[in-house]
Amino acid sequence: MKQIVNISIFTLITMIFVSATSYALDLSADEIIERANTASYYAGNDGKADVKMSIKSKGGITRVREFTLLRLNEDGGNQKFYTYFKAPADVYKMAYLVWKNIDANDDRWLWLPALNLKKRIAPGDKRTSFVGSDFVYEDVSGRNPNADVHNISEINNKYYVLDNIPKDPSSVEFSHYTVQIDKQTFLPMLAEYYDHSGRLYRRVSALEVKEVQGFPTVIVAQASDLVSGSVTRNEFSNISYNIGLNKRIFTERFLRRPPREVTR
Repeated sequence: MKQIVNISIFTLITMIFVSATSYALDLSADEIIERANTASYYAGNDGKADVKMSIKSKGGITRVREFTLLRLNEDGGNQKFYTYFKAPADVYKMAYLVWKNIDANDDRWLWLPALNLKKRIAPGDKRTSFVGSDFVYEDVSGRNPNADVHNISEINNKYYVLDNIPKDPSSVEFSHYTVQIDKQTFLPMLAEYYDHSGRLYRRVSALEVKEVQGFPTVIVAQASDLVSGSVTRNEFSNISYNIGLNKRIFTERFLRRPPREVTR
């Protein structure tokens, strides 16, 4: 009788393992990345958040920047982003506009009020520092999933772990990056970037997640430059989705004159 019980328990464990493995393998690497991209950047039809950005140098000096971020989803996966800086004085009224194009290079503009200058950001500059922080411009609106080849390297109880290799290595500073994607929310929780010599040099983490209007949302994110030792922490507040943003906000006209949606 004891042997039969042991065999039954073994059979049950085997069935559970096979069932869990089959479920995990139902999704391809591309499908996992697509879900992660949707969870990270497409919640609701539009969205708004206030952001407190703290940039801490290796020596312990901290600079704080505050801005409001607006997002609008469009047909075919295209999006528009508008960022308006409120503090400190050296970035006050600075604005950043992105037209995210799925089938072409993104269009990006930066308004520098101190210089009375509207600057077009070239496609090759999307991997450069976002206003002096450890985040890059591409972090704001997301990297196009079609820019990389995605492979599943591990599946555990909590995460899908994927290795991602750029299709055009000359267009980016990394050779590949790994990302841990939460199996429940599909939010990327940790991304680690490796340079062309294979050295880990950059890490981006989701430190805190909460549900907002039914959408799992990262409310604290951190980017670390492992070479310089600097760390940037973004804290998101006053987050709201499906607020009915007008498409006209996301035009070059409002770089110089911010809409009331970010000033009120």
